[in-house]
Amino acid sequence: MRRRTDWGRWYTWAVLAWLFAPIAFMIVFSFNDPAGRHNITWQGFTLRWYADAFAYRDLNEAMYNSVTIALLTMFVAGALGTLLGLALGRYDFRGKQLTNLVMFAAISAPEVVLGAALLSTFLMMNVTTGYWTTVIAHVMFCVSFVAITVRARVITLDPSLEEAARDLGAGSWTTFRLVTFPMLFPAIMAGGLLAFALSIDDYIITSFVSGDVTTFPLWIWGATRVGIPPQVNVMGTLLFAVGLIMAVVNIVAARRRA
Repeated sequence: MRRRTDWGRWYTWAVLAWLFAPIAFMIVFSFNDPAGRHNITWQGFTLRWYADAFAYRDLNEAMYNSVTIALLTMFVAGALGTLLGLALGRYDFRGKQLTNLVMFAAISAPEVVLGAALLSTFLMMNVTTGYWTTVIAHVMFCVSFVAITVRARVITLDPSLEEAARDLGAGSWTTFRLVTFPMLFPAIMAGGLLAFALSIDDYIITSFVSGDVTTFPLWIWGATRVGIPPQVNVMGTLLFAVGLIMAVVNIVAARRRA
């Protein structure tokens, strides 16, 4: 039994190392001082790229587009997904099974299929692709992730807590605001952060529906032809740091409520 435990521990650490190796590479090479355009070999340590992180105007615009689209997706998909997850986890209604099927189909479908379908829809509706079509597309495929996360939490809620609140004279809105919502908040935050992460790094669907709008992943793909500047690694490192802080805050808040 001891050998199996040790083997499982080493296997877990190996998988984690494999997953985080690209992130570690990105962070390390954000401090590299390359001699040419290609930042792929270590030349020396420097901090000047952090001081000059916003040197490329088009890169700044692409990052701005990615962050704002991801924030809009997080809030809109978070709100819609929360309501949908609450309905699926608590109530029985006509079309519930079909709704579940559509949600899982949206998650399991290849992104190239979703991107092509969305582009065809926008073209048939004579909608010019751009910033807002990208937001709509991101909300569409992120809602399912939020709804499933919230539904899993709703199923595990103790109904006696809400019944106790009503017995003490609380109305439906007061019960939801003071009892139900605090218990759902960790799942809502987790679903929202997942939507933010899925949106900000999406390339395939965005390439179909973005039109003349460039996001951070699209800019990186275009820059690979001439050489990716170190500022890309700097911005990626900053994004990772912000996401890590948000995840830690969510975990700490959930533990305090528990």
